[in-house]
Amino acid sequence: MNFKLKSIILILFFVASCKSGHQTAYYNKTSGIDITKKKPKIWQANTPYNIEEFRAAWVATVANINWPSKPGLSTEEQKEEALSLLDFLAEHNYNAVIFQVRPQCDALYQSNIEPWSYYLTGKQGNPPAPFYDPLKFWVEEAHKRGLELHAWLNPYRAHHTSGGAISENSIVKTHPELVVELANGMWWMDPALEATKKHSLSVVEDIVKRYDIDGIHFDDYFYPYDSYNDGKDFPDDKSWLQYKNSEGKLNKSDWRRKQVNDFIKMVYYAIKKEKPYVKFGLSPFGIWRPGYPQSVTGYDQYNKLYADAKLWLNKGWIDYFTPQLYWKINKQGQSFPELLGWWSHENYQQRHLWPGIRVDHGGGQVNVDETINQIMISRGILPKSKGTVHWSIGPLIKYDTLSLNIVQRPYAKKALVPPSPWLDNTPPENPISHINVKKDEVFVTWKAHKPEDVFRYIFYFQYQGTKWDYEILTNSTLLKNIPLLNAETNSSLLKIGITAVDRTGNQSQFKEQEIIYTE
Repeated sequence: MNFKLKSIILILFFVASCKSGHQTAYYNKTSGIDITKKKPKIWQANTPYNIEEFRAAWVATVANINWPSKPGLSTEEQKEEALSLLDFLAEHNYNAVIFQVRPQCDALYQSNIEPWSYYLTGKQGNPPAPFYDPLKFWVEEAHKRGLELHAWLNPYRAHHTSGGAISENSIVKTHPELVVELANGMWWMDPALEATKKHSLSVVEDIVKRYDIDGIHFDDYFYPYDSYNDGKDFPDDKSWLQYKNSEGKLNKSDWRRKQVNDFIKMVYYAIKKEKPYVKFGLSPFGIWRPGYPQSVTGYDQYNKLYADAKLWLNKGWIDYFTPQLYWKINKQGQSFPELLGWWSHENYQQRHLWPGIRVDHGGGQVNVDETINQIMISRGILPKSKGTVHWSIGPLIKYDTLSLNIVQRPYAKKALVPPSPWLDNTPPENPISHINVKKDEVFVTWKAHKPEDVFRYIFYFQYQGTKWDYEILTNSTLLKNIPLLNAETNSSLLKIGITAVDRTGNQSQFKEQEIIYTE
């Protein structure tokens, strides 16, 4: 074989190896989740520094806790209240809202599966008038403000005691075989029934398919808290006997946990089949079991709610995990940092671990210190993917001192939602940019190669003698003008850089551009 032929073969082998390596190392929007056991390669955009942190707040609709302020408001009043909440989050440098759209087998959106929510109109089944779709409105307005919107659902609660009269189109009436009544007046779907799983899964799939959401979110209501039934066992004798009569081998507790485990896994893969970039998040009760870690005492969700939340995190059946760590830092038996540290050691698949924190401690300086210290502790324990979810938006708005201190201190600059490389680690292409220097200003314009791949833009800039700074912009912003001289330091603009960000948080390759001064 001559030298030339050998060279051609080596080149072809090298190219084939590179292509093969790229295909096995990266996962993109079309191929979806990584179904191999290999850890995905993390894309490095080589930006000046890390500006990533998940900052979210829950907006609860059950019992009209956060929105709307009461049932039966006009469409215009509902929209005004919603915009006020979204404006608050954007102005205080949050980047996500977790919005409750299914508080009790009803819908705060147009659905052919479940009736319109009582909490919206004051009568279950009645649409808002004049008509609008609240979830569509919230998604569009959140995205305009650079906020992700995660649709929050309760998978099993059929009817809440605050939810008005049980209507004829409630699941309690339309499918009585799926529900049981609890001592406190609530109705609950039986998680062990296949029809329950099918129904709740269809709700998730419908929302993911029809709405431009960024995440699906479940909280801590799986099997109900035993206090809801006066401490008595969950009334599922019918489904339990069916299981035993079919020669089931599991004891009742393991059988119940299996029903929830199967459903969680089913939901995760259903979401990824429809839209791989849509994240699945869970916020279970903050303690897995008493004694884990050793000094922890309190409620046993494993044996009471039949929620094996540790398993879901271990297996990576979620994209972000938000245990409700609503206790103070120095709380004996339920210490915030001790519990967060334990959960971090259970995160075998390196999913996002963004703790849920309680922000209502009276509104004074103790409240400010506790909240900010918990944010800072979370950053220290979880430096690779920082983030905190706040319960709820209500106290943040109620206590001016609290919200002002947060935005002036830990949230002084906007942040980017951290990427999820197991979903997609293929970055978008670099924007095509043009710089025009005019007198005392620099005008920068840009456009994307594929606008459909861009969710955000980051505009980086550096003045002489200072560190890089940045602004996070929406995908509709394609122009930025910036002064040639920094008014505070009287220093000249040296460099700029623009990156595009996709739906899963990947930034395009950072490339700095020098500012050329001409006479």
